[in-house]
Amino acid sequence: MSSFNFLKAIKNDWSVNMKQIKRNLLIFTVTLLILTLLAACNTTAKQINKSGDTDELANKIMMLSTTTSTQDSGLLDYLLPEFKKDTGIEVKVVAVGSGKAIKMGEDGEADALLVHAKSSEEEFVKAGHGLKRFDVMYNDFVLVGPKGKTLSDGKIFLNDIKGALGFIAANNVEFISRGDDSGTHKKELGIWKEAAIEPQGSWYISAGKGMGEVLQMASEMQAYTLTDRATYLSMKEKLELDVVVQGDKSLYNQYGVIQVNPDKNDKINARGAERFVKWILSEKAQKLISEFGKDIYGEALFIPNAK
Repeated sequence: MSSFNFLKAIKNDWSVNMKQIKRNLLIFTVTLLILTLLAACNTTAKQINKSGDTDELANKIMMLSTTTSTQDSGLLDYLLPEFKKDTGIEVKVVAVGSGKAIKMGEDGEADALLVHAKSSEEEFVKAGHGLKRFDVMYNDFVLVGPKGKTLSDGKIFLNDIKGALGFIAANNVEFISRGDDSGTHKKELGIWKEAAIEPQGSWYISAGKGMGEVLQMASEMQAYTLTDRATYLSMKEKLELDVVVQGDKSLYNQYGVIQVNPDKNDKINARGAERFVKWILSEKAQKLISEFGKDIYGEALFIPNAK
C-alpha cells in the first residue's frame, strides 16, 4: 500500500470513529436528559413532610364529606391549609348534613368523613363502610330565638331543652327545623322524642337546608331553632337571635372522623384519608382546634378530645 493510500485509510477510519463517538454522545445525552426529567417528575409527585417521609399522594385530592357546621363555622378554612402544608395533600370538601355525608361514604363517593351523628357513625363502621371511628372534638347545641325576648309570658328555660320545646309545641310558636337528616336534625328529633312530643302543624317548619341558612331564616322570621354553638357564634353579629337554652346534658355535640373502607372502589384515596385521620387526631391539629375562635369570640368554638 502506498503512503498516500495508507493515510487515506487512516482518515476514513478516523471519520467513521468520530461519527460513532458523536452518535454515542448524543444517545448518552438524550438518555441522561430523560432520566433527569423522570427524577424531577418523581420528586414533584412526592411531598416530603416534616418527619422526612414521602407521600406519593401529595398531589392527589382527598374528598372529605362533612357536616355544614365545620364549614359554616370557618373551622375547615382554618385547618385545611395547615394539613396541606404538612402533607401536600389537597382536600376537597363536600359540606352537607351528617346523614348525606355518611351516605356519600356508603356509596364510596368520599375518602373520609367528619360528622356529628355518633350512633349513625358507629352503624356505618359496624356495617363495614368505614375502617374505624375516632372522637375528634365536641361542642354543644343551643336553642336560639328572637333577640331580647323570652318564649312568651315571661317563660324562661335556662337549661331545660325539653321544657322549652314543650312550651313551643303547646303554644304553636314558630320553630324551624333543619329537616335534612343532618346531625343537628337527628339531635332535634331525638329531643322531641325524649319529650314525648310529635312536632307537627303550621308552626313547625322543615327547611331542608344547612345550618347557616336556617339561622338566617330564623332571624328573618323571628322564629326558634336548634343550632350548634359554633355556627351560631360565627354568624351572631349578623343575626337577630339570642341563646334561649344551653347547658342541658341532652345538647352535647360530639364529632367523629372515619376513613371510608378503600375496598369500595379503586377511586378512593385511601392513603390520603389515612393521613388526614392521623393528622386531625395529632397533637398539632388538636391544639389548633382548641385555639379556633378564641381571638374573635373569647372562647373556642370546638373542644378537642381525641384520645
